[in-house]
Amino acid sequence: MCLVRAPSACYRFAPHLNTFMKTLWLATIFFVSLAHAENWGQWRGSDFNGSSSESDSPVKFSKTENVVWHAPLPGPSGATPAIWGDAVFVSSIDSQNKSRVALCLDRKTGKIKWQQDMGPGVSQDGNSNFASPSPVTDGQVVYFYYGNGDLACFDMDGKKVWSRNIQKDYGPFAYQWTYSASPLLYQSKLYIEVLQRNVAVNGRGNPHNDSYLLALDPKTGKELWKHVRPSDAVAESLEAYSTPIPYTHNGRAELLITGGDCITGHDPETGKELWRWGTWNPQKIGHWRLVPSPVAGSGVALACGPKNSPVTAVKLGKNGNLSDSDLAWHSTDRDVTSDVPTPLFYKGKFFILNGGKKKLLCIEPADGKVFWSGDLETRSVFESSPTAAGDKIYMMDHAGKVFVVSAAPDQFKLLASPTMGDEGDTRLRASIPISQGQLFIRTGKSLYCVGKK
Repeated sequence: MCLVRAPSACYRFAPHLNTFMKTLWLATIFFVSLAHAENWGQWRGSDFNGSSSESDSPVKFSKTENVVWHAPLPGPSGATPAIWGDAVFVSSIDSQNKSRVALCLDRKTGKIKWQQDMGPGVSQDGNSNFASPSPVTDGQVVYFYYGNGDLACFDMDGKKVWSRNIQKDYGPFAYQWTYSASPLLYQSKLYIEVLQRNVAVNGRGNPHNDSYLLALDPKTGKELWKHVRPSDAVAESLEAYSTPIPYTHNGRAELLITGGDCITGHDPETGKELWRWGTWNPQKIGHWRLVPSPVAGSGVALACGPKNSPVTAVKLGKNGNLSDSDLAWHSTDRDVTSDVPTPLFYKGKFFILNGGKKKLLCIEPADGKVFWSGDLETRSVFESSPTAAGDKIYMMDHAGKVFVVSAAPDQFKLLASPTMGDEGDTRLRASIPISQGQLFIRTGKSLYCVGKK
């Protein structure tokens, strides 16, 4: 009672409580800070939309300013690091040994905690490599997935729990380029999406292939179910490099999938298709592979058509085959498009990165109104996806120039644009995860941790 009613009086009679109260106060501040310091366990973050609720992410930094640590990497990769507590998980190739590796770095120092060799082989084409899918963790285990189909689960100390190969078990992937969809961990299931061509391409795949969504038991890797996802698309337009994205609307959880010229919503428990809208390709153009994943917010889901085609916003909560009357909007501004970057949803607004025209646009979810459009001054294109925290948006171009933009809806404002890339970097694709007030910036040869120490 004394501690609550009159602590100052208590101190006069029990001076030792002064130290106790200071310790208690510091502990309270520590745990409150932890409550607001998010992990980044998946490619698009804990909210699956590229955003973080943290408020103290940095603005000013460079290769020498505001750097907590800088760690060399064995090779390039488009995989975004996953961060949980003091662990940073990085999927990479080893350029020297021509192999794939799974890395765990110490978040405080950048030093390697453990490293696992994932076998030989780094690529099958010159545009990407097998280490493009991002690792996923829940703080208990971590999953590494590769474009050759290798999937492995490790505990936090680096001990392998289980492994399997998706191509070996379900047939070779039929893609013109290298498979690169990231796994999704959601509601006690590990999801793998394979949207591929229905016939073999360049000697890869079977004469007849299905596109499918696969749910695995995260503890064992065993199949829970496999849902075949059909499509009327043709040739390369059947291929997608997108990742399934979960979203809950009016109490109904869904998995959103884009690819094969359409967007679909699925029951996370069974994979059953709940609804479908398409197509953004009525002419059935045969080379419209899809890269951006869907993103949802304010009751709508965005699907970005490829090759400078429009963005479509679908009203959520529907069932069956949807018509255009079920759309919230269809972009008419030619700058509102994204061929590769997945849009960001942050503080009630969509932010669409037009990587080819090097523009960032702030969009109203209800009607597609463009609040502002800003030019990003760079010679390189963007293929990484924007992320946000602390009213700031972060994105990096192919050469490693990072742009920090205000997320305020009133006007476009560039806050900083440091160059973080290494010499020779020409195709950087990793997004910038945000965790515990720090950014993790992946270049061709390095991983930078910038922000508060």
